[in-house]
Amino acid sequence: MHYEVLQDIEILFGLALVTVMLFRRLMSPSIIGFLVTGIMAGPHALAFIKDTHQVEQMAEIGVVLLLFTIGIELSLKELMRIKHLVLWGGGLQVLVTIMAVAAVGAVFGFPVSQSLFFGFLVALSSTAILMKLLIDSGQADSPHGKMAMGILIFQDLCIVPLMLLIPLLAGGGNGIENILLVSAKAVAVVLAAHYGARFLVPWIFKQVVKTRSRELFILTIIFIGLGTAWLTAMAGLSLALGAFIAGLAISESEYSHQALSDIIPFREAFMSLFFISVGMLLDPDILVRYPLLIASLVATILLIKTLVTTGASMALGVPMRIGIIAALSLAQIGEFSFVLSQAGLTVGLLTPELYQIFLAASIATMGLTPVCLKYASPVADFIVGQLPHEWTSGRGVLAKSEKTISLNDHVIIVGYGVNGKNLARVLNNLKIAHVVIETNPFTVKKEGKKGQRILFGDASKPEVLEHAHIDKARGMVVAISDAAASRRVASLARHLNPSLHIIVRTRYILEVEPLYKLGVNEVIPEEFETSVEILSRVLRNYMVPYSDIERCIAEVRSDGYDMLRSMSKRHSHAVGISGYLSGAEIGTYRVKENSQLEGKSLSEGTIRNQSGATVLVIKRGENVMPNPAPFWELQRDDMVLLLGTPEQLSAARNLFEER
Repeated sequence: MHYEVLQDIEILFGLALVTVMLFRRLMSPSIIGFLVTGIMAGPHALAFIKDTHQVEQMAEIGVVLLLFTIGIELSLKELMRIKHLVLWGGGLQVLVTIMAVAAVGAVFGFPVSQSLFFGFLVALSSTAILMKLLIDSGQADSPHGKMAMGILIFQDLCIVPLMLLIPLLAGGGNGIENILLVSAKAVAVVLAAHYGARFLVPWIFKQVVKTRSRELFILTIIFIGLGTAWLTAMAGLSLALGAFIAGLAISESEYSHQALSDIIPFREAFMSLFFISVGMLLDPDILVRYPLLIASLVATILLIKTLVTTGASMALGVPMRIGIIAALSLAQIGEFSFVLSQAGLTVGLLTPELYQIFLAASIATMGLTPVCLKYASPVADFIVGQLPHEWTSGRGVLAKSEKTISLNDHVIIVGYGVNGKNLARVLNNLKIAHVVIETNPFTVKKEGKKGQRILFGDASKPEVLEHAHIDKARGMVVAISDAAASRRVASLARHLNPSLHIIVRTRYILEVEPLYKLGVNEVIPEEFETSVEILSRVLRNYMVPYSDIERCIAEVRSDGYDMLRSMSKRHSHAVGISGYLSGAEIGTYRVKENSQLEGKSLSEGTIRNQSGATVLVIKRGENVMPNPAPFWELQRDDMVLLLGTPEQLSAARNLFEER
């Protein structure tokens, strides 16, 4: 009797191991496997678990920990950096989605309060599912990945206010008085968290870190997170709000990264229970009773969210193609919608039957997310291809910062990320003409004010490349993170200018061959070049001559990774740097006024002849001269790096002192 909870958890995790492994083989997110596990084990199916109450309590801890970690990950500085995408993109998406769903609900005869609540449920997308898929597919840094990230951040920030509004929609409280009371409490908690983040939390962590106890550090994290959640619940607010605020407080401290890494294993374990518990709540009989209703509801959710998110993206000036891909990736129902639905069920905004229908439709949209993401790009290309360029270019109010430019024999840089920005800076310093093409309207506006020649637009469109005078360009560098878009840009550029020298940056070696087939002159795979740089540094550490290193790198680049397998055999003579410096030391000395070396040139051999030590480096002010030439004349306050035995360095020390 005392072991029923342990027995239930063991059954659930054991079944989840099999289910999740199966779904991973089918290239589906683990969350889908957890949901299916819950459906199978729940009281409505195989009934392995008959009493779900205790599992739901542990699942609630998972929600608290998820909000806690989201708070830690949401740096206020990072939010300010992408505030346009977060506030405008996310704000438009959430608000318009709520209004659109509420309008549909009103058409079907639902009360306004209930229709608005339906909008709350549909407006949120799944951060856990989408970010996992974007990261695994290498699309997190792509334009549509950044767009989706900005909207997801705003949705996460909306969770708490939406939770606070649910009782008001249900008619609870005293109207405006209740709103003011809840707002006052929320402001008080936020202010307390703000000052706690600045003073109390850093002080607590500082004391804990001094003990050098990882166990105590983890306990402190849990104490702060759960303690703040408990205090907000006692104040009449939600556990979720307290956990989120506690996370924000920790995010501003220097210990946030360690705190996040320590708490994630707990979050993953409890979050799996959360999704399993959601699955246990679904009655599969609802699928048999209302198959057409559920299917039509899924289609309606996908359509509304896709149209609204695409519209919100284009309102910011983002090209339609990027907006459509971001919209399809965000078309599912989010995990926090389940939390909202349970709250709505409690206060009467959902009937048990409507709750079951919502669960079925939500789980279906989550399961369709990998499919939506896979076909988002082809669907976007097809739609954009059928419409005039003026409609799809995304030239909104925020993007009208371009000017007509005149260029010749220039370089076209596609993408203004880290690679594009560094390249543009160097070209600018060298007075080499160039123009940047970027899809982020805010980046275009910001950099345009700084004097950067930058155009807004999708480089896979001929009108945009023609505006950049591709016919007169000498070269093009494609420095974006979207492999499919890179191929389209390269193919179009080669068609428009057959003599153009095209260089494409890509992530993986597997993407190299398709680009060469499209006529790209050079492909720089980050995966490959990283291995080459590592190889070079390892060999330098083992004192392999530079000529040998350059030969090895040339062989690696010509033969691919086959070279790496024989590398150890070809350089078995290499020994560690310590082997070459055995018995020798390195010392640094300052030339003092009136010393024997002041005013002496290295060609006179004073240091070598009188001590036996060798000069390696001379530093004069901010200038550093490695392996200085013999004509170098030493001056007062020069810093000299010497190599020699302890006896030689001791003799050399006297040469630097005053006579």
